[in-house]
Amino acid sequence: MSGVEQRVIREVMAWVGTPYRHQASCLGAGADCLGLLRGVWRGLYGEEPELVPAYTPDWSEPQGDEVLMRAAERHLISKPIRDAAVADVVLFRMRQGGVAKHLGIQTRIGDASEFIHAYNGHGVRVSPLSTPWARRIAARFAFPG
Repeated sequence: MSGVEQRVIREVMAWVGTPYRHQASCLGAGADCLGLLRGVWRGLYGEEPELVPAYTPDWSEPQGDEVLMRAAERHLISKPIRDAAVADVVLFRMRQGGVAKHLGIQTRIGDASEFIHAYNGHGVRVSPLSTPWARRIAARFAFPG
């Protein structure tokens, strides 16, 4: 694992157990999936790369607007979905044909693949990257440098 990957894993592991709170990004107090990523980013780089406007839980799905995908493309390094690595940001479509509106950070690869995400009703948790989750992957990204 590279130094960046090690730092990502250390940062994201610290968030496990944080309760789910829509639009929040406060370690131990509350986070949604984007808030988790924002918190890890701050731990790695300090300041967030851009101001995040208010957003609804549907992530502009009725409009078909890929807001989260475009933001990830602006700040992370896009990579092939099949090139899984520890510390990747994984972006999911929660339903076929829907916009990508959920994300997590992969913490293990191989037969026991896992990722950490903030999930409504569960908080920030480690989950298996099982076949149902893997089928939903819309994009994969690496953190910069």
